[in-house]
Amino acid sequence: MPLTVSPMSDMQLSVSDLPHIPVLIEPIINLISPVSGSWLDGTFGAGGYTRALLEAGADNVIAIDRDPHVLDLAKKWISNYANKIQLHNDKFSNLGKYGSSFDGIVLDLGLSSMQIDEPNRGFSFIKDGPLDMRMSGSGPSAADLINTSPESEIANILYFFGEERSSRRIANAIITRRAERPFVSTLDLSNVIENCLPRKKPGATHPATRSFQALRIAINDEFTELYEALFAAEKALRSGGILAIVTFHSLEDRIVKRFLQFRSGSAGNSNRYSPELKSEEKHFEMLNRKAIVAPDPELLENPRSRSAKLRIAKRLSSQPGPNLLPSQLGVPLLEGKYNA
Repeated sequence: MPLTVSPMSDMQLSVSDLPHIPVLIEPIINLISPVSGSWLDGTFGAGGYTRALLEAGADNVIAIDRDPHVLDLAKKWISNYANKIQLHNDKFSNLGKYGSSFDGIVLDLGLSSMQIDEPNRGFSFIKDGPLDMRMSGSGPSAADLINTSPESEIANILYFFGEERSSRRIANAIITRRAERPFVSTLDLSNVIENCLPRKKPGATHPATRSFQALRIAINDEFTELYEALFAAEKALRSGGILAIVTFHSLEDRIVKRFLQFRSGSAGNSNRYSPELKSEEKHFEMLNRKAIVAPDPELLENPRSRSAKLRIAKRLSSQPGPNLLPSQLGVPLLEGKYNA
């Protein structure tokens, strides 16, 4: 059964009625119950996690999202919660600006259904729209990247950010096509990618999936955001506070997993040639050793949860741990304009 979230008025709203269904919300609530105190939702979106936390017992939630479009959506219902929600248009790497003793922080790193389903945002490789992909609406777009970057840089972005094995073939096809005319739409790029790869097998993911994912990550500097947010969250949690992170990408999950392993004293070497790394003090306790995935009922209700992984940890001290380099957490680093 979906978790029902009741605003402060007599209006009833189920999580399943939201424009974006929050993934793995029931396992989160079950693992951290009883819920209380002050929480931060670093990826507000349609407000599903925020509403679920308040319904479960949180006193208040500070919510942030870098996408300005969510603010307009929130205006339709946020007043029903009186003074229990503060919503800010910001990046979650800046979450430290909003407090230093939260009882819990939740991050959902996936692209929301609202963003995917709106063609004008430029995230979809199925629906035609401008080749944009910017979360905040500012800065270089995906079209800028595709139309101006060297072939080698495009190939590296597709390979290292999207784990696309055919990255060089796709990059070459992009360069060849843009010599004729620049890319302006999502289907324009999607078709070029699809046509340069072998025909997909029935039931396989769309050929452009990994490439679009990689471009979105590069445009929004998502790996840097995550890297900085992990340290910010550590400093912003009180001792005993909860950190819950849902990832949808193997590289994101690796970064989160490695961070929590280091902070819980269970990290080995990132590679066999590195010096042995030890944690002098345990700063987190991992509440789930293995990532939690969506159960079958949730997969049926929300197919987009199929790649989601949840990791939850409890803060053991109020002091931050030693600095960790991006390479220690497996953060992909590229040379060029679009760095992570």
